[in-house]
Amino acid sequence: MSGLIPVREVIVVEGRYDKNTLSQIFDAVIIETGGFGINNDAEKLALLRRLAAARGLVILTDSDAAGFMIRGRLKGAIDPALVKHAYIPDIPGRERRKSAPSKEGKLGVEGMKREILIEALRRAGATMGPESPQRASGGLTKADLAALGLAGGEGSAARRRELLRRLSLPERLSANAMLEVLNALYTRAELEEAAAGLGPV
Repeated sequence: MSGLIPVREVIVVEGRYDKNTLSQIFDAVIIETGGFGINNDAEKLALLRRLAAARGLVILTDSDAAGFMIRGRLKGAIDPALVKHAYIPDIPGRERRKSAPSKEGKLGVEGMKREILIEALRRAGATMGPESPQRASGGLTKADLAALGLAGGEGSAARRRELLRRLSLPERLSANAMLEVLNALYTRAELEEAAAGLGPV
C-alpha cells in the first residue's frame, strides 16, 4: 500500500464513506461508529476503550451537530488522556454521491480534500509518517486467518465467533474488520494461542 501515510493511532469516524475516504490516504486502523448507533452499542464502546489503551484514538467526525453529538458521546465514554481530536473546517457543499447537501449544508469528512484531512490529523497530534510504528503490529494477513480456520472455510464463521467471544470482542465484526482489530491488539503468537482448541479446521 505505497503512498499511504502510516498513522499509529486508531482513527474513529462516523460511517463507511468516511472510512473509504481515509483508507485512500492513511495506513491506519479505521473504526466506524455507525453514526448514532454508538449510543447503544456497549460492545463497540468497549472495543474503542481497548484500542485507545493499546494505540490511542483520533476522533474525526463531521463538523455538523450530529458529528459533535457523536464526538461528545465518545468523550464521555473513553479516557480523555488516550484520545486526540481532529476537526475539519466548515466548508459549504455536498458530497458527490448525494443529490442534496446535508441538513446544515456542510461537507463531511468524506467530502474533504486529502490535504485538509492530513492537516486535521497533524493538528490533532496524530503520530504520522514513516517514523511512526507500523499500524499492523501483529503483521497478520487474511492468509493467517484462513490457516487458522477463521476465514474462507467450512465452519470458519463459527470459529471466528468463538474466537471473538474468547477475546471479548464484538461478535458482529466481519473478517476484514476483525483482522484490523487483531492487528492493533495482538501479535501472531498471541492469536495462535487464543485460536488453539477452537475445534477442527
